Amino acid sequence: MEQSELNITAEKGLHFLYQMKLIRRFEEKAAEQYTKAKIRGFLHLYIGEEAVAVGVIQALTADDVILSTYREHGHALARGMSPKAIMAEMYGKQEGCSMGRGGSMHLFDKSKNFYGGNAIVAGHLPMSVGMALAFKKQGKAQISCCFFGEGAAAEGEFHESMNLAALWSVPVLFVCENNLYAMGTAIRFTHSMQQLEKKGIAYGIESKAVDGMDLMAVLAATNEAAELIRKTGKPYLLVCNTFRFRAHSMFDAELYRDKSEVEEWKKRDPIPAFEKYILDQQLIIESDIKALNARIELEIQQSVDFAEAGTLEPIDKLTHFVYSESIK
Repeated sequence: MEQSELNITAEKGLHFLYQMKLIRRFEEKAAEQYTKAKIRGFLHLYIGEEAVAVGVIQALTADDVILSTYREHGHALARGMSPKAIMAEMYGKQEGCSMGRGGSMHLFDKSKNFYGGNAIVAGHLPMSVGMALAFKKQGKAQISCCFFGEGAAAEGEFHESMNLAALWSVPVLFVCENNLYAMGTAIRFTHSMQQLEKKGIAYGIESKAVDGMDLMAVLAATNEAAELIRKTGKPYLLVCNTFRFRAHSMFDAELYRDKSEVEEWKKRDPIPAFEKYILDQQLIIESDIKALNARIELEIQQSVDFAEAGTLEPIDKLTHFVYSESIK
């Protein structure tokens, strides 16, 4: 699908802008709360990559399932999960989406068909193939969408999953978010073939690379991919070449890349670029943006207030769910 074929209405344009801005402000607030020791453990921010989550997830139905990495806040928000439940989870509160037991890396919401937040690099790729196989055997018209980074594409699970997905012909949308540095090693040191889409082609899987900093490009590519998967039932690999503006995690000293490189990528920030596009197309006006920003600021503050007012799990319940048991 060409970008010119996209029907971006005022309503859609404003919604996409809202989602990207919500993700950005949520992540900025999460970083702020982390420095205040309100959020503990690991925290991996999605700042800079918002066009990928928003562009991909809009092509999915409510019945499609999503599996993600530990950098999943953006995916969860784009899927429609509550900012309050996510922030409370990051605070470790019982009101969080994983009852305060998962934290930043393990967001989960069955009602949204959002299955993580998986901390093991590439560990969720086989799971996505298994879910797609189940859909096929049950005769369900659902897609299993799996987000992962280029670091995961160097793992054995990636190759096993691609191979089995192709052999079994199952409806998986593999989305590689290639931000060039994985956990802190440049892609040129970890991949002999840096054009990652060619790895899918090697398995006979339809594959495409797209500019992950351009929301319109991601929208067009994902709509095309999803349509093809639903038509054929076969897997598809979409490589979104993107860049995270923040370090790998809040613990990362970021000594592996120059600040000048980061600043150059920031000039391609997908949010102001899309904002300018819909303004130029006269789909929205400046007052719409002001109202949108005010709405988001309120939602972010409400999420913090909700997390602050949440409750910690009682000590006598800390051994719950060590073994399988029902939630009462």
